[in-house]
Amino acid sequence: MTSPEQAREQVSQLGSKASEVTAALQRQQELLQLRGLSLQPGLVNLLLAVESGIGRLGNLLNNDAAELRQLRALVHTSALINSSFELDTVLERAMDAVLQFTGAERGYILLTNDEGKLETYLARTRVPGEDDEGLSQSIINQVMTSGKPLLTDNAAHDPRIAGSATVTRYVLRSVLCVPLVFKGKTEGVIYADNRLRVAVFTGRELTLLSAIANQIAVAIANARLFVSVQANLREITQATELMENVFASIASGVVTADVNDLVIAWNAAAARMLRLSTKTAHRKPLRDVLPLLPLDVEDALLSVREHHQSQEFEVETEVHGRGRVVLNLKVGPLKSHEGEEDGVIVVLDDLTHQRANEETLDLLRRYLPPGMIENIHEIASLGLGGERREVSCMFVDMGPLAQFGARGTAQMMDTLNLYLETITTIVHNAGGLIDKYMGQEIMALYNTQLNPQADHAARALETALQLQDAIQTLNARHGIDNHQPSYRIGIHTGVATMGNIGGVQRRSFTALGDSINLAKRLEEYASGGQILISEETMNRVQGKLPSGSRCEECPAIQVKGRQQLTRIYKVTNA
Repeated sequence: MTSPEQAREQVSQLGSKASEVTAALQRQQELLQLRGLSLQPGLVNLLLAVESGIGRLGNLLNNDAAELRQLRALVHTSALINSSFELDTVLERAMDAVLQFTGAERGYILLTNDEGKLETYLARTRVPGEDDEGLSQSIINQVMTSGKPLLTDNAAHDPRIAGSATVTRYVLRSVLCVPLVFKGKTEGVIYADNRLRVAVFTGRELTLLSAIANQIAVAIANARLFVSVQANLREITQATELMENVFASIASGVVTADVNDLVIAWNAAAARMLRLSTKTAHRKPLRDVLPLLPLDVEDALLSVREHHQSQEFEVETEVHGRGRVVLNLKVGPLKSHEGEEDGVIVVLDDLTHQRANEETLDLLRRYLPPGMIENIHEIASLGLGGERREVSCMFVDMGPLAQFGARGTAQMMDTLNLYLETITTIVHNAGGLIDKYMGQEIMALYNTQLNPQADHAARALETALQLQDAIQTLNARHGIDNHQPSYRIGIHTGVATMGNIGGVQRRSFTALGDSINLAKRLEEYASGGQILISEETMNRVQGKLPSGSRCEECPAIQVKGRQQLTRIYKVTNA
């Protein structure tokens, strides 16, 4: 099959041959006329007609070839324009095609901005140094208003734009302007002109530019849509990242499930609390993800769905890999933006350590007086070692164990514990600290880091007098002779070392020093039923003795480990 290019070449060659034959016949005709002869009538005219027909055929083929090139250019331009969503890239490629296939000297793309005003978006010229001066606003306004293209092959003599100052001033010749229409709305124009030549543009260029304009209008809409989608996507991504960061930073565990109770999301805190992973939780039933719950809690979960009301409860359960845990669960309906039910949300707070600490504090309250727990951090901060401070130390010995019952029997232990509980309560009520139990003996301290007190000596003495009355009451209840009491109490006030002893794994808070030893010695020197205090304690309670009590000095004693005699005093209730 002969290609269009080959056909044009063959017609061109045929036309040349026809011209040669016609010229040769004309020369022969002239020679024959000189001799009185002539060629067959009409032969030359016939050849001229053939030559003219061949010329017309060549023009038709050339026009067809030009249109074919423009169609190919249109397809190529369409592919280029639609190969990118970047608006600048789209328009630059479109303008290259406009200048290339229309023969324009200058080309412009004007678009409406957000305020609806028309402004030059892109300008191209074949003449260096040219700008956008000389654009016919009359032509542009007419095309924008009508939405139809305008072609003029000699603008200076075109009555449609007569009176245009721009046309007159800049002597515009060929102008072609087509609208950029998308969905019935004119978004701008493509403007091309040639100020040097007339009739540069024909209907063929108008058709081509109109087709390119349609492609550009769609591409511009797509590019703007792409920019808008990108902006929305960035906003959504930023919002999503913010929500994820907030979701992850929440200290409480959060688990959400859809309307079918299938888990769709959880945060890091929930993963730690419940040992969740994508394999064990994603799209799994909520009841399988949550630990085993009591039946009443299961019923509460159902009511959240049925009545759309939040529920809160505390449960103690088992979590695989953690063991026993205590959780506070808040379960509520999850709503969509439209307010419709979209699932449930479970907020979990791990109370395991809190409840363990509370149990520890409850246990400590059995050993420490009320209000002393708040100062427990003072002891932890000491580490191993101690702090020297003035304290009042009291030792109490309730006498032989035999008076409480047969040795080793349950009766003896029950009676002893009754006495110890009574003494502990009185010590704690006075703000004292039980340092240790030693069988039937008790050591109590006042003004430690746990129970700082300015009147510690008076508190210790008041405790001793209350113990005296309480022990006598217990003795009478259990048939122990109060005429020959066996309990003894010793109190001394002085500087001792207060702190932790032991190791890293096991330690004990206690008091050490000569002051503690002296308090013990006073308890040992006391007779049955006596309260002995040292001179140092006496000096601090003088004038502050409880009503109805009196203090009497006893002979000084020699205490083991001390060279000088120790002055002592006996305190009794009147």
